[in-house]
Formats: sequence, C-alpha cells, structure tokens
Amino acid sequence: MTTHETPPAPIFIKHLRTEYLENPLGIDARRPRLEWRIEADARGVFQSAYQVQVASSPDDLTQGENLLWDTGKVTSDAAFVRCTGVEMRSRRRYFWRVRVWDGQDRASAWSEPAWWEMGLLDPQEWSAEWIEVGWDEDPEAFKPCPFFRRTFRLDAPVRSARLYITAHGLYEAWLNGQRVGDQCFTPGFTPYHKMLQYQVYDVTALMQEGDNALGAILGDGWHRGKVHIAGHRNVYGERLALLAMLVVETAQGTQIVIGTDSAWKATTGPLLKSDLKDGEIYDARLEMPGWCAPDFDDRGWQGVRVVSHPKHPLVASMGPPVRRKETFTPTVLTTPKGETVLDFGQNLAGVVHFKVQGPRGTCVRLTHGEALDKDGNFTQAHLFLFSKPDPEKNPFQQVQYILKGEGVEEYEPRFTVHGFRYVKVEGWPGAINPDDFYSVAIYSDMEPTGSFECSDPLINRLHQNVEWSMKSNFLDLPTDCPQRERAGWTGDAQIFAPSAAFLMDVRAFFRKWLKELTLEQRADGMVGNFVPNPEQLVKKRFPMNFLTKLEGSAGWGDAATIVPWALYQAYGDLEFLENQYESMKAWVEYVRKRATHTNWSKYLTPRYLFNKERRKRQHLIWDTNYHWGEWLEPGESGGLNTMLGVMKRFYLGEPVVATAYFAYSTRLLAKAAEALGKSEDAAYFGALADQIKAAYAAEFIGKDGRIHPDRQASYVRVLAFDLAPEELKPAIVEHLVRLVRASGNHVGTGFLSTVFLCEVLAENGRLDVAYDLLTQKTAPSWLYAVTKGATTIWEAWEGIDADGEPHASLNHYSPGAVVNFLHRKVAGIEAAAPAYKRIRIRPMPATG
Repeated sequence: MTTHETPPAPIFIKHLRTEYLENPLGIDARRPRLEWRIEADARGVFQSAYQVQVASSPDDLTQGENLLWDTGKVTSDAAFVRCTGVEMRSRRRYFWRVRVWDGQDRASAWSEPAWWEMGLLDPQEWSAEWIEVGWDEDPEAFKPCPFFRRTFRLDAPVRSARLYITAHGLYEAWLNGQRVGDQCFTPGFTPYHKMLQYQVYDVTALMQEGDNALGAILGDGWHRGKVHIAGHRNVYGERLALLAMLVVETAQGTQIVIGTDSAWKATTGPLLKSDLKDGEIYDARLEMPGWCAPDFDDRGWQGVRVVSHPKHPLVASMGPPVRRKETFTPTVLTTPKGETVLDFGQNLAGVVHFKVQGPRGTCVRLTHGEALDKDGNFTQAHLFLFSKPDPEKNPFQQVQYILKGEGVEEYEPRFTVHGFRYVKVEGWPGAINPDDFYSVAIYSDMEPTGSFECSDPLINRLHQNVEWSMKSNFLDLPTDCPQRERAGWTGDAQIFAPSAAFLMDVRAFFRKWLKELTLEQRADGMVGNFVPNPEQLVKKRFPMNFLTKLEGSAGWGDAATIVPWALYQAYGDLEFLENQYESMKAWVEYVRKRATHTNWSKYLTPRYLFNKERRKRQHLIWDTNYHWGEWLEPGESGGLNTMLGVMKRFYLGEPVVATAYFAYSTRLLAKAAEALGKSEDAAYFGALADQIKAAYAAEFIGKDGRIHPDRQASYVRVLAFDLAPEELKPAIVEHLVRLVRASGNHVGTGFLSTVFLCEVLAENGRLDVAYDLLTQKTAPSWLYAVTKGATTIWEAWEGIDADGEPHASLNHYSPGAVVNFLHRKVAGIEAAAPAYKRIRIRPMPATG
C-alpha cells in the first residue's frame, strides 16, 4: 500500500512587513501589525488560512521551539495579524514567520524569517536630556547650523549598538567620522507640540573599541525655518535642540548608555544658513575636517545648555523614510539675457549636487525655478502671490557656495529642498561642464504598486507627469506644491488619495498623516485647511491671521472621512477605519451642527422667509462657514477675480458645494460604521445622508435637472455623490454634456470635481465625451500642458499661457487625479470589493 503526501500549496510568501515597514527598527506599537503578501504559481489560488509564529531568535523560530507566540491555523483570507500574544519589551528584537493554506487546504512552505525591533515604550526610558547651544541667538536672524559632539571610550568589543535620536529642527547624525543612515529631513514634519518622531539606527558597524565620537548637525527645518504660505519663521520654537541616546552592548554583556547631557560640546561651522524654502549658504573655508572623529581637537568648542523639553510627545517613526532617489544630468542654456541656466529636463523636488574648482572665496550661486519666461529667460515670478523677494537681500530657492580653493570641491545641500527644473548659475569660476552637475529627487520612499501605458505617447506622458507630481509632493507629508507654499492642504490630499493608493504603497505615509489630522482636529470636530497646521500656532502671535478665518471648509475638512475610506477600499484594512472612526464622526457632527445655523443673507431673501418648505429643510443645508468651493476653475488662476470669489464665499458661504460634501461624508461615515459593525451608527448616519440628499435635490436641482451655477462642476458633483433622484439623472448628464460641448470639449471644473469628470461621463453612457475631454490638446485640458513640454501637473489649467508665460505653481498633483479614469475605466481595473479581493476587469477603450 502506498501513501501519498499532500503536495504543498503553489504559493510563495513574500514582502513580510511589520507596521507596514520591512525589518523595522523602533516599533512602539504594543501589538505590532504583521503582514505578508502571497504570489501563486497557478490561477485561482488564494489564501484560506494562515499560521504565524514569533520567537526571540531565528534558531528558535526555524526549529519551532521556545516560541513566544503561535497563532495555530487560523481560517482567514486576511494577510495580516496583530501580534497580541506577546508582552512587548522596549529595544527587544523579535523574529517571525508565516505559512498559509490554499482553497484546497494545502499548506505552503514557511516564509523566510523576518524581524522587527521595538523602540522605547515609555518616555522614562530616555536616559538623555534635551540640549541646545550654550549661547544666545537672535530669533529674527538666520543662524549658522549648530554642530554637536561628545567623545567616549569603550574598553571592550561591541556586540550591538543602537542610536535613538530626534531634534527640534532637522538633524544629521554622525559617528566616528561617518554619517549615520541614509534618511533625509529627519525627524520629519509633525505637529511638534503634540507629536515628535524619533528614529532608531543600528550603528554596530560604526563602533570601535577604544575612543569614539558621536555628533550631530542641526538645521532649521520646519521647526524654526520658513513654513507655509506666508513664510512665517519660528512657528514651533526659536531655538534648535537635540535629544540622542546611544545604547551599546559589549561582547561581555555590559550595557553602556551615552545620552545628550551637559558633557556635550557645540559650535558652528560652514553651514551659515539653512532654510527649507530660501535655501542654504555654505562657506567651505569654515569646514572642520574630522569634526566627528575621536581625535578631533574640540577645545575651541563651547558648552551646551540642558533644557527641559517634554518627552511625552515622542513616538517612533510612523511613515516611510525620506530618501534621495532618481538623478538627472543637465543641458546648459544661455538665455537672451545672457544668463547661464541648467535644464535638468524634469521638474522635481530635490537638490543639485555639483563639483567645482576655483579660487578661494569665490561665491557660486544656484537659483532654482520651474520655468523660463515667454522670452526664454530664467524666472521665479509666477511663484509669488504678491511681491517677489529681492534676490540679493532675501533670495528664494537659492544655494550659495563659497569655495575654499583647495582643488576639486563637491557639495550637496543638506537641509533644504527646492521645486525646480531649471537652475540659474552665477559666479561660476571658468567654463561650465554639465557633467559636474546632477539633480537629485528627494521624496518618501514608497514602493511603486501601479503603472499605466497605452498606445498614445501624450497620455503616457500625462501619467508620468502625475507620478512626478506625486513624488515631488510626498516628502513626509502630502503638500500642494514643492516650492512656494509647501503646505499639507487637506483638500489636495483627499482628492488624490485614491490615485496615490493605486500608484504606490501609501499606507504608512497616510497612516502618519491621518494621525496628525486627528491630533490637529479641534475639540468641536473642525478639520482645518492644513495638516500639520502651523497657522493655528501663528494665530497666537498674529490674532488677525486671515487664513485661520477660512478653516472648516467643505472638501478640505472632508479629508477626515474621504481619505480613510479611500485607503480601506484600496487595501481592505479595517484599521484605517478603526483608527479614524471617531475623527470621521466628529467631522460629520461638526458639519451637522454648523448646518443648523443659517447664513445671514437668507433673512434678506423673500424666497426663504416666505417659503415654509425651505425653512423646514434649512437644517440640512450647509450655508455657513467659508468654503474654498471648486477653486481654480478655468480662468481663475489668481488675481482680482479670485480674491473677489474668496470674499463672496467668506460672507455668503457656498451651500451648493458644502451641502454636497455634507451628504457625501455622512454617507461614507455610515458605510464605515457598517464595515466596523456599528449598526446603530450605520442606521442613523445612513438615514441622515438620505435626508440631506432629499434636501439637496429640493434646494438646488430644478425640475429639468438644471443646477445653479450652471457649470460643469455642479453636475459632476451631483452625479459623483449620487445626489439626484433617478428620474433626473439623464437630464443632469445631458446638461453636463451640453456644457462640455459648448466649451469645445474643454475641462470646466476646478480642484474638487476634476477628479470625477471623465468617470461620471463614462459611468453614465457618455464615454465618447470623456475621451474627447481626455484627448483635448488646447487649453484648458490635461494634454495642453503635455504639448507645452510639462513634466509635472500644473496648479492652474493656464499654467503656461499661449504666449509662453508661466502662471502659478507648475507642480500640483490634484488635477492629475484623472489617472483614476485611466486605471478604472480605460484599463478597466476596478475593485469590486475592498483590497481587490474581487476584481472587475472591464476596459473601456477609445475608438481612436
């Protein structure tokens, strides 16, 4: 008699992650999230069960002995689990593996072991103190970057060493003359007074028996550098500070801790200025070779101040690290004005790396911009809302490098980042060789997950432009643009979140941002225009700060509901809804309460005063608050008309937009409640959404389907949010088609509705109109920018006008959310269930 073993499942387990990160150092979740990805050799193979094991060493894990946790076989298609069976200990490393079963109950082989290492679970475990430079500083002046160092001796070989470090400002850590890690712009941008990240580095390979030196350089960063629209400085503080703790375990098992304290020393060096917006000034004559070597003579350095800053806001890094990515070499142009300009061929967020040789004291200036003007000269004029800075007294996006005159010198900025394609070079000694330069793109290191390619090279270039605008604006937070504002506008983020989740793995990125949104959310549920939101701190210094009067806007505050729901749909991870549910609910409740108030102007309107039905439904119409509205519809790229629109909405509200988002967010909240098993909330908010929908139709949609204002966005919004009675939808579609055709098949929507324009046409039987819009090559349209040589997405449809003059930012991702249409309709890949567990493949190709 012959026995036959069950063959293994044709499944390979890959991409093991803890808290969305691969082999992470510094996890402070007490129930870490373990996840995996499966790949199958055959079609139709899926996971039906899993088993996860956790141990304190790789040997225990592979031998299946002394396990800390074993789930046993769990029937589930979920590709993640929370490690609930282990009491986590700070700084301890854990190893884990997983295997799965397929639909025929065949087990896969065990995965290769993965690991994670815990951070500091209690602020009291920081055996270190905050330190600052020991001298007074002028808070109004730009200041040189401080250098800190401390020497110590180890009398035994090192078994392991970990550096825990953060700063007020940006930091770059050094150990024994070597830079620690490859991350940029650490510790990242968060609401520092509420949440400050720290990083953990394995520095074992940099340690040595005998004398050692630990050091750090600090830059102004978001803490005290220029931030946001107005470029306010010192928003989070006037002084930089360092907190660091080096934990060393010797071969004999002895633990040695070197923390920041009064024994450290500080000085300044060649970095005379560092500002994220304005740029850097670096004087190579002031370099201190070997400043972080153990034998460096630091007798001229000064003492430090130990200061009492809180440690309770400290959290381990939550998002993906920011890193240097692609590089581009330039061509050299001479403009009609005689300027020497480098064209790197790609608009991006990053810096320029260069080599130079010349006399001591020579000052080289690199000024960064996105475009040339209509005459072909270098310009930054389009990047300023009001007055442009004086390039001599207050330069913008400029790096100054002063040569030391000792052969070939090489430089790359540390604590600044620019939005640019073109760089004007001044003061260069000798002829310029393009091989001496390259630009470096810098952004959060997210795994690419989706791509698109078709037979039309212009559409392909459009998709590439969207990808580059995402990269340019996903540097630790989702910003609107990488040059002038660099603000975490909530409206831009919610518009683009579904597209971002297709293009890259943005789970860790948005998990961090949504945590910050919750922290910045007001007690009454209001969500501001920005996350993080420095404007609320600026308000304390400038009570009349106008931007704070514009908070709580529809379509912007709705990021609280739209982004978590988009991430749940993309990844099927209920934790996004669990973590954000109270925030989602608080926002909807804020809006509901605001809707119970009535805009003052209605009391002057007989149509309201003498209409009982309108007064009866008024509590469902949101006509209070300022709202940004559709924002930057064609022809509104700034100027007097834009400002008049702002003032009108400030006093009269924007009920046709705000009430639509009230209905949409309420509906999403009801769906989230249902997904989380909160049946009472699901019923309540579902019924409320129905009531708002009925009120909206009665208030804004005519019997012939016409909506005021009679603009494309009005009809797109109603169709996208399902706000119209079924019998009126055909008429509403025809009104939209009428407006598109009357415009000559040009886009007529602004920020909020452009994302839905082509999709609602395709979903309502007018794919022909959607393709006519998509393939339009004259302004306003998506391909107009491509025909003008754009390599990113423009903020305004008229980003470069017919005369060649640039306007507004040329690197905004939100209008690029049209890629949703390319992914879901053109390619036809739609998730029929969260996380694509069921996929609908239904391409809608064009006839051309």
